[in-house]
Amino acid sequence: MKRLLFIISIVVLPFFIFTACEKENGEKGTLNLYITDAPIDSDGIDGVFITFSKIEYHTSEDGWQAFDDFEGPKTFNLLDLQRGVSDILGNFEIVSGTYTQLRFMLDAPLFDNGPQSNPGCFLEFEDGETKNLFVPSGAQTGYKAVGAFTVPSNGSVDVTADFDVRKSVIKAGASGKYILKPTIRLIVNNQAGQIAGDVINTADREIVIYAYEEGTYDISEAAEPNEEETRFPNAVTSDMVDENGNYYLAYLAPGSYDLVVVATIEGQFDEVLGIVENVEVESKETTNQQINLEEL
Repeated sequence: MKRLLFIISIVVLPFFIFTACEKENGEKGTLNLYITDAPIDSDGIDGVFITFSKIEYHTSEDGWQAFDDFEGPKTFNLLDLQRGVSDILGNFEIVSGTYTQLRFMLDAPLFDNGPQSNPGCFLEFEDGETKNLFVPSGAQTGYKAVGAFTVPSNGSVDVTADFDVRKSVIKAGASGKYILKPTIRLIVNNQAGQIAGDVINTADREIVIYAYEEGTYDISEAAEPNEEETRFPNAVTSDMVDENGNYYLAYLAPGSYDLVVVATIEGQFDEVLGIVENVEVESKETTNQQINLEEL
């Protein structure tokens, strides 16, 4: 029996020594983090400016940790980052492994905190006027972005944070203030695909295309939303059809999607025109999908 225990200890002990050393001297890799956006519904807004003061990552062992090499603050006009256009937030060296959450700290005014000059989060309108984007719960808490990605040992991974302005910027009914409630998803770039195409027979109507994971759209999402909420809250992303009749839905995970086609008037919801079902997306591929409004 003693001989058996001795043999087990010889076999098992090096495993624990190796595991401890591997954790202590863990290999590192690089996270290349980008930012992109989906369009805002409201007419008359020329710029949605967001300033990042700090970015954090989460581990089960240490909780939230800041990227020490983030060179902030950094300000972006999110309306410049649509239809697959992105900008770099930073290149961060961290211990290799799988991560599921990031947190973005923003330079924004607190909601109901009295008159303030515009800090780093504000809207710019066509006439040059600017208005604060207020944060209901305070900029200190930050905003979480969810989505799994793996940082390889001695390698790198490109990840994009989709900062969906359509869902994130809300006009409060009574006060008229603009509130910032960011909805952010994380996408691994080399896993993402896109849907693009043209829309015909528009009859000069303004059209918005919403992408939903297959089978997840419910007609109740088109109803008048509650205050400080938006229509089509569960859409993965969206795009406005341009003057040439084109749309482009970028940074989609592989899978099947339903496209909800909506008519708007001066940036305001009018009606749901129909749904294009079961549009397949593959990694690093563009799915071409024409939409004929007369066939919906």
